[in-house]
Amino acid sequence: MQDFVFYNPVKIVFGRDATLRIGEETSRYARNVMLLYGGGSARANGIYDKVCASLTDSGVDWTERGGVRPNPVLSFVRDSIRVFREKGLDGIVAVGGGSVIDTAKTIAAGVMYDGDPWDFFIEKATPVRAVPITVVLTLPAAASEMNCGAVITNELTLQKYHFISEQVFPKVSILDPVNTFTVPRDYSMFGAIDAIIHLLEGYFNCIETDMPVQDPYVEGLVRSIMRSADKIYTSPKDYKARADLMWAATLALNGSASAGIGPTGFPMHMIEHSLSALYDVPHGAGLAIVSLAWMKYAYKERKNRFTRFAEKIFDISDGEGEGVALEGITALERWYKSVSAPVRLADIGVSREEIALISENAYMTSVQWGLDGRYTRETIADILELAA
Repeated sequence: MQDFVFYNPVKIVFGRDATLRIGEETSRYARNVMLLYGGGSARANGIYDKVCASLTDSGVDWTERGGVRPNPVLSFVRDSIRVFREKGLDGIVAVGGGSVIDTAKTIAAGVMYDGDPWDFFIEKATPVRAVPITVVLTLPAAASEMNCGAVITNELTLQKYHFISEQVFPKVSILDPVNTFTVPRDYSMFGAIDAIIHLLEGYFNCIETDMPVQDPYVEGLVRSIMRSADKIYTSPKDYKARADLMWAATLALNGSASAGIGPTGFPMHMIEHSLSALYDVPHGAGLAIVSLAWMKYAYKERKNRFTRFAEKIFDISDGEGEGVALEGITALERWYKSVSAPVRLADIGVSREEIALISENAYMTSVQWGLDGRYTRETIADILELAA
């Protein structure tokens, strides 16, 4: 177990009809908020009406700001900061998944900063203050509802970067599984895949080799997510499956799974960020493709980890070392296919000829994340060739 500091101040309100508490919880921190959401689904499925009624009952006024994209962009953040200041607002209620919550975090820090919010992402500035954020989660995936990171795409430079700051932890996050009943099946599966890869980044890339606490914890979450996703795939209104997935996805990246494993990189996310920046593909869909390619590239250097993965996740024990490790990767690919996730670049309309472009873009992120000693343009291209 490596030394670590765990800090997470987010209050979670979990359960059926928990959405009705958003007004009460928000009123403790703000009275004139920006109500932030994505497309029209929040209105169509009734969540918007519940949130507005709860805010009204608690005396919270709001300015509506819809239209956050699934891969959120910097221009929307900049314009939202302008609106926030013009209206004299004092908080943000984010209704949505990771894209909406990440946008809220960037706005929350940006309105308290005199410069451009992109400065946070290129490490030119660090947030020192942020307005309060409360959340109604509608898509389990990113765990942004219980962490202090945010990812935004600069659509002019096609850079998809992130920042981390304790200033942008949400104050309260409402996790109501009923809100996920109407999430389209493909996005439900992509969310589950995103959560799984959050767990596997640390599992495969950590420096610690003896993890009797963290390994079973991560493996249990991965199995639980897969079981829940299987049930949701055929029964989208299975409350227990939705509830299990919602909490497991939150735990996947709230800091608990990575505590004590030491420094770790996120190479699968690093490469996928270029797919979603360049082609606007759903993040989880891109991760399905990249994760398989990265595993096929990396397993020989981490044979013991991949062998354990095959044994603990898919109950594969026949055979020896390398064969078991490869069988585990193959089993994961079969599972992706069983939930209709893409597994090759061609599945999202990207040709082999575009690998050089993706690699060049991903290398910018590799440099920014300090992974460029390991992941050069050529290395990234080699990995993507395994996805062609």
